[in-house]
Amino acid sequence: MNHIKNYLYANKKSTIYLLVLSLLMGSSIVAQAYLLVTVIDGVFLQKSSFQEILPLLGGLLFVLFARSFIPFISGKIGIHLGSEAKSHFRQRLVAHFSNNPVQASLKGQAGQKVSVMMDAIDEVDSYFSSYIPQVIRSSVIPVIILIVVFLEHVNSGLIMLITSPFIPLFMVIIGMQTKKKSEEQMEELAAFSGRFLDTLQGLVTLKLFGKAKQQKHVIQTSSLRFRDATMEILKVAFTSSFMLELISMLAIGLVALEVALQLIVFDGISFFSAFLVLVLAPEYFTSLRELGTAFHNGKSSMGAAKKVEEELALDEASAVTWGETPLSKKEEPVKLELQGVSFQYGEDDFMLHPIHTTFAPRTKNAIVGKTGSGKSTLLHLIAGIMMPDEGSILVDGKPLTAYQEADWFSQLGYISQHPYIFAGSIADNIAIGNKQETTREAIEHAAEQADLAAMVGELENGYDTYVGEGGRGLSGGEKQRLALARAFLKQPAIILFDEPTTGLDLKTERILQASIEKLAKGATIITVAHRLHTIKDADRILYLDQGRLVAEGTHEQLIQRVEGYRKMVMVQRGGQR
Repeated sequence: MNHIKNYLYANKKSTIYLLVLSLLMGSSIVAQAYLLVTVIDGVFLQKSSFQEILPLLGGLLFVLFARSFIPFISGKIGIHLGSEAKSHFRQRLVAHFSNNPVQASLKGQAGQKVSVMMDAIDEVDSYFSSYIPQVIRSSVIPVIILIVVFLEHVNSGLIMLITSPFIPLFMVIIGMQTKKKSEEQMEELAAFSGRFLDTLQGLVTLKLFGKAKQQKHVIQTSSLRFRDATMEILKVAFTSSFMLELISMLAIGLVALEVALQLIVFDGISFFSAFLVLVLAPEYFTSLRELGTAFHNGKSSMGAAKKVEEELALDEASAVTWGETPLSKKEEPVKLELQGVSFQYGEDDFMLHPIHTTFAPRTKNAIVGKTGSGKSTLLHLIAGIMMPDEGSILVDGKPLTAYQEADWFSQLGYISQHPYIFAGSIADNIAIGNKQETTREAIEHAAEQADLAAMVGELENGYDTYVGEGGRGLSGGEKQRLALARAFLKQPAIILFDEPTTGLDLKTERILQASIEKLAKGATIITVAHRLHTIKDADRILYLDQGRLVAEGTHEQLIQRVEGYRKMVMVQRGGQR
């Protein structure tokens, strides 16, 4: 739980405040008991007048106010600590996902990540707002009470000291079970969330394949398992509460019996001391019992905290850390070099073996290979959204991560197989990502270069036409052309294409090829593709096989030298007949 320990250390001021308030609370409990016993002893045994006990009543009133006010302040600090903790860990998770989006997308379902981001972090709240303050109170208040009881009557202090370990011992036993059940509950919740979101996203596919009802039963089963896990935690909570009450009651009964025997039979204690011990004993065990309740909540929230820790720990080494060196835009595009760049997704998962290559400015480069050969992985490394395990990516002779993140991405264009279109107007979607002030004239010019203007001109509202989230209302080819318009407007130094022609008709593919030719005049083009139309005119082609860079050269050179490439081209040509 390193992240939680680090957070507590960073907020040690709040811990100190809670410690001081616990000392004041312990002192208030002792003062209240002392004043109450003094008043009763004075009125009934010493026959004191009202005027004599009036100052004591005033002091008692002040102590009662303090006992009410101190928990309020302590609770406010705990709530603030919990609220700040939720905000802190949510920001850490968002930063973790955004710094390493590809790794995050590969590890677990989206619904599971949403569950960790929302539900698990909400569960962590009680650890900081209830458990930590109560641990501090229960570490201070019982000690103060025990010291006072020992000073008044040693035998009672020994009974309290001997019986009190049963409460923490029982808490440890129950807490271990609670933590285990809580982890099971969070796993069931994450699984339920993941399945539910997957079902929503694939509802049309399920309906078409006649599997909607079957999936309904899967969700129902997952929901019932989550319900059962929650009920198991409640069962442990009720058992814990009953046992803590039982242990406390028995311990207080033993103290009361011993005091009664000493007072009535052996005459070994004064009424004042006996009454003071009897008043303080319930306070002592109440504080320990409250720790037991908080311990249960704390262990329950520790299951959620473990989920957050595990999520933060996933591939932290792969997250990209950027530097402070500015990267200004020049007339000549940057030179990109890969020096022994390698990457592995997991211990037994796919590995991209060390790659040494250079991408010269204003060149058209293609990365080809069979499915699963590492093409997209290499593209993600070049883009800077993943960090290589070994080797370095140099931009104009300096490591990529030495530059400022914003400067690098301002010079980078990325067009994927399925460009994402945000909910908004067509003009807004073209202008997205452009840091400079964008005029309508520049947007329209970019659309013309991407061969999008004719389509937009047929729309009633033109560039102000609203398109839905994900590009609802646009065809695949229109989305690609809109993505090209973004690149023409941004004019980046490096443009990455990830399987841009997959699923496109021949006309749109030709438009894409023409656009690549235009963009290559002012930028370095790196394309991941397998279609012959896309790769044959590249200045240089990198052929990957099983994560290794087998060869690089022009289309003609690879045809002659590399059998795997030659077979791939033959299959392509055969498919074009």
